[in-house]
Amino acid sequence: MSAEAHERTGAGYRREALMHAQAKTWEAVNAIGRGVRPGMRESEAKALAGEVLASLGYQRRWHPDIVRVGPNTRLMWKERSPVDAVLGENDLFFVDLGAVWDGHEGDAGTTFVVGEDETMQACAAACRELWDRVAAAWRELRPTGRELYAFAKREATAMGWEFNHDVKGHRVGDFPHAIHKAPDLGAVSHEPGDALWILEIQIRHPERPIGAFHEDLLAR
Repeated sequence: MSAEAHERTGAGYRREALMHAQAKTWEAVNAIGRGVRPGMRESEAKALAGEVLASLGYQRRWHPDIVRVGPNTRLMWKERSPVDAVLGENDLFFVDLGAVWDGHEGDAGTTFVVGEDETMQACAAACRELWDRVAAAWRELRPTGRELYAFAKREATAMGWEFNHDVKGHRVGDFPHAIHKAPDLGAVSHEPGDALWILEIQIRHPERPIGAFHEDLLAR
């Protein structure tokens, strides 16, 4: 399919509305991050996510609320957590939300660390730094989606982390984006356009059973 077909939007699409949806989703992610405490189970953190979204007046979810704790942070979004992990005093977790606001899809997520484990802090920080590097490459080098994820993998390796290349990003837009039939961001052979694609980055520690996740909208 052509770039035009991959980046089609509905009649109601407005860039400013999508940016608002993204900002509201980030507001929810950060509120959940502040509310999760050691001793909480993953399921309890997900329940908190629902309460936060409701308090902010979201319209609906377009994907389930995802919270991963401890060793479950190595899992992809579509994998089921094998255990209802409990957040420890020195631990990490990530939040991934997909919610609709004013008919437009927000999708945001990041990793939070509790306690003083330096490796966990480094993992979360590296994931955010890698996202920033890849987003900068998108803005400056104008690569295809495939080239963008190849760059991400090279950068992750150079930084000393394992890169989860099965996480490849996706379209967002006016709800539902599924009608636009776009492939994953990491599969497209054209330059991704502005305010239409979510860049997802997931890394893993090469030895310890921990990982980190960060995603946000590619926007100029």
